[in-house]
Amino acid sequence: MSETSQETAVEAHAKRRARTRMRRAGWRNADVLRTASLVIAMYVVLRVLWVANALVLTAFLGILIGLAVSAGVDRLTRWRVPRGLGAALIVITFFGLLVAFGAWMAPTLHDQGVELRRRLPDAIDRVESWVNSRRNGFIGLLFSSLASGSAPDSTPAPKATPSPTPGAVAPAGTGPAADSIRVASTLRNRLGGQMSRVGHYLFPFLSSTLEVVSGLFIIIFLSVYISADPAMYRRGILHLFPRGRRERTAEVLTAVAAVLRRWLLTQLIAMVTIGVVSTIVLAILGVKAAFALGLLSGLMEFIPTVGPIVSSLPAIAMGFLDSPEKALWVAIAYIGIQFMENHLLIPLLMKGGINIPPALTILSQALMAIMFGFLGLMCAVPVLAAVITAVKMLYVEDVVGDKQIGPDENPQKGVET
Repeated sequence: MSETSQETAVEAHAKRRARTRMRRAGWRNADVLRTASLVIAMYVVLRVLWVANALVLTAFLGILIGLAVSAGVDRLTRWRVPRGLGAALIVITFFGLLVAFGAWMAPTLHDQGVELRRRLPDAIDRVESWVNSRRNGFIGLLFSSLASGSAPDSTPAPKATPSPTPGAVAPAGTGPAADSIRVASTLRNRLGGQMSRVGHYLFPFLSSTLEVVSGLFIIIFLSVYISADPAMYRRGILHLFPRGRRERTAEVLTAVAAVLRRWLLTQLIAMVTIGVVSTIVLAILGVKAAFALGLLSGLMEFIPTVGPIVSSLPAIAMGFLDSPEKALWVAIAYIGIQFMENHLLIPLLMKGGINIPPALTILSQALMAIMFGFLGLMCAVPVLAAVITAVKMLYVEDVVGDKQIGPDENPQKGVET
């Protein structure tokens, strides 16, 4: 046998032994123990995060504000201002301006807030009267079915009464007028009950002043610490990944931070703009408590899609104090303001940024609100923006191989056929 044939036989034998070892290879006791430990550790971490979800979401808001503040700190460093001092100055100045604005507008807000609380029940009564006057039409049938069918009635069914004879007087508590009063009472009770349940579900933290103050302090200190030295936290996150993946992870972290920073700045500008425009429009229309309603519109603008709808309902109800026509004009004004915001203001501010699909926005808000209440509703959109950015970079680009599509690019250019 020649040397070449001997080497071939040895190589074939070595390959057969390697395949045999691969077939026989299985999970050793150390592998099983390591895997079980990882699964248990992940379960414990997820349980802790679930129990402390309020703290996690509050910390997320602090990180979100810290990323926005860090952009201002970067500009202050050009004038040789230390990062720690610059971060503290920006955060303290921001909250100081908020407190000063609140103190300046406190008398007006107090007076209009009292008027809003006093007149809003009257406005609801006007809405009910308007609905009852059209109870034979589609609107009346709709509200009557909602009032009577939204919850089972615990009162016993009334006994059948014979038809009244001509000229007979109907007994008290019967007739169309009594039915209208009963429908109005049912609507008002159902509305109050639903709002009470929603308030207890979405705003449980408002029952404790200590929780609110503690959450504000956590947000303030986190924003200062993160904006003072973001590189330290960035390096800490990168150390959790293998060396070969750290460069790509750093790119993803940079992109996520840029998207979150741009989203927050966009929302702050939109809040101020919508608050001012809503106040001016409501004042022109002559709606009571225009400044308080405009401030509510500006604050609720932080929650896209859901916030504008919630803030428009009190304004429309207050419009009913004067006439249904004024309420209609208020509704048209809010629709016009939102149209201008969604098609002019937001695209201009978010130019070059991430476009979040409206369907995903609504679904994420509903899911986060069901799971975590009002804090989840506040954090739903920025969390969705961060997830979409990471998925596009780590899956669409790295795994699928498609180029990420910019806002001004042809979609067909980023898709390989």
